[in-house]
Amino acid sequence: MACNDLSRKAFVQGAAAASLAVPAFIAHRGDAAQTLRIGEVWELTGVFADVAQNGVRGAAIAVDWWNQRGGVLGRRVEALVEDNQNNPGASVEKARKLVNQEGAVALMGTVNSAAALSTSGAANAMRVLFMAGGHADAISGKACRWNTFQIPQTTWQIAHATGFSFAKLLGKRWYLITPDYALGHALAAGYEDVAKIIGGEIVANDLTPLGTSDFSPYLTKVEAAKPDCLVLLVQGADWVNCIKQASSYGITAKIPLCGPFAELESIWALPPKLRTGYWGTDWYYKGELVLGERNALAERFTVEYRKRHGQPPTAESCFGYISMDRLLWGIAQAGTTDALKVAKILEGARFRSLWEGESYFRPVNHALEWPMWFGKLRPNGTPGDPYDVFEILDRQPAGTTQVPHAAAAKACAFSWPS
Repeated sequence: MACNDLSRKAFVQGAAAASLAVPAFIAHRGDAAQTLRIGEVWELTGVFADVAQNGVRGAAIAVDWWNQRGGVLGRRVEALVEDNQNNPGASVEKARKLVNQEGAVALMGTVNSAAALSTSGAANAMRVLFMAGGHADAISGKACRWNTFQIPQTTWQIAHATGFSFAKLLGKRWYLITPDYALGHALAAGYEDVAKIIGGEIVANDLTPLGTSDFSPYLTKVEAAKPDCLVLLVQGADWVNCIKQASSYGITAKIPLCGPFAELESIWALPPKLRTGYWGTDWYYKGELVLGERNALAERFTVEYRKRHGQPPTAESCFGYISMDRLLWGIAQAGTTDALKVAKILEGARFRSLWEGESYFRPVNHALEWPMWFGKLRPNGTPGDPYDVFEILDRQPAGTTQVPHAAAAKACAFSWPS
């Protein structure tokens, strides 16, 4: 889930990422005319590797299901996967290779928002569609492009969705511990806006340098401020250190911890004693608040995913599936791989998928209109499913949490090709 090049850094940066094997998605070297090739650019090595591999896995299921139905435009679909090494420049190089050398007709992927933005520019220059990962507002805001469609919720939506849930379930007085860089400032600004809307109060907003190891100067002030919850916007190792120290000071026993999002890949890597608090989530594989009463597609997706990989799908798995599925649907509906025609088909087209309700790409900025969820961590999962660490408590619809239409139109002005 990346608001910028640091925003979706795995909360634990251990050996798991370094030892990750790159999935064996190797391009067949047959005649490209006999296959429909979709290029994927992901952070398969580095700190986002555990997250990115689940995006690849989700996309692979979409490819297989389309091929089982006969492919697209009478052609077998083939996914070509490249590693951008968590580098925006390398992401551009891999995107160009996929299109110009390997014959990919469209692109998808990225966790890192800086890579998403650079890949969006490369795709625009090559006039191919790009389904972008990353939460950065700029992807569907000031850096929006007609060929790019943003899958994850924006930073603005994350802050507003979780802020409304904080107020509803925890209270309206918030103490923020914020990393002193772009992502932290963007999230804090979102919470400030929510506080104004609901009549809440941010009792403190302590800015912390990246790499902070000692949070005691901030944590020792929390109880005296009497907040309803302690909102942690810090990421990665800082997040882990802050939770450990909040526990040692006895804060977690008195004041709920909460924050904008927690990724399953990161939570599963933590010891149970650190799995605490209330957090936003982009998608979850269980529960009626997410899936609805009878979501056969989501159930099939989860069963198939667990059969293949021995664990349930994550939000990134959902992102990968949706990116690939909507690309292929758009091409099938347009009857062509021409990016301009497919883009016109995709924008505004309503569909149902791995969550309850209808969604669509907003014509004003190509951001996906879909909800966000909020839950409480369960340290040990549930009986029979140790991976089930989220108890989903709330659902916030996109209509009340995304950037309003007028503001979105002001931020994004597409330059369509003639």
